[in-house]
Amino acid sequence: MIRFKFAADKAYAALHEMVSNHPGIDLHAALKTCYFADKTHLNEHLRPIFGATYRAMRFGPVPLEIYEMAKAESLWLAELGVESVPWTLAGYRLRPSGASQVDTSALSRSNREHLRAGLERSLSMSFDERTAATHGPDWQAAELGYMRYEDMLDDRPDKDEVIEMLREKARFMRL
Repeated sequence: MIRFKFAADKAYAALHEMVSNHPGIDLHAALKTCYFADKTHLNEHLRPIFGATYRAMRFGPVPLEIYEMAKAESLWLAELGVESVPWTLAGYRLRPSGASQVDTSALSRSNREHLRAGLERSLSMSFDERTAATHGPDWQAAELGYMRYEDMLDDRPDKDEVIEMLREKARFMRL
């Protein structure tokens, strides 16, 4: 199975930017943005942005670490070396808490491009449309368990070789 080391700093920057630019963003929209961006970046650059662990849930893929971070779980506060996150989760909405500067320096240009496209895609859809758009073959193969990056890769002539390379090197990649 392909496993990447989760890039907590990138997830923090992405969430902070989404919440700052779209106060009150729905948690479903934010998490699906991360999924869309991770998947398209994986297919274009052979590495995801975040390397999250995706769980196939009823309403689509959930990047577990990012979900925990959105809820400000103390494990991620300690990992990031912060006392609190600059947002609050009220119901299913993420809202800014205080005025803090967004730092996207952890995100590469390609990361930002894929996140922007993923956010536009996510925000242009209703909850039901986002759910349907994320119930593809990768979600279906997981059978409400953990999703595999192997299944997120689009069909391509060298897919088997790419999967083998990623199985060997993914855990050592710096995302």
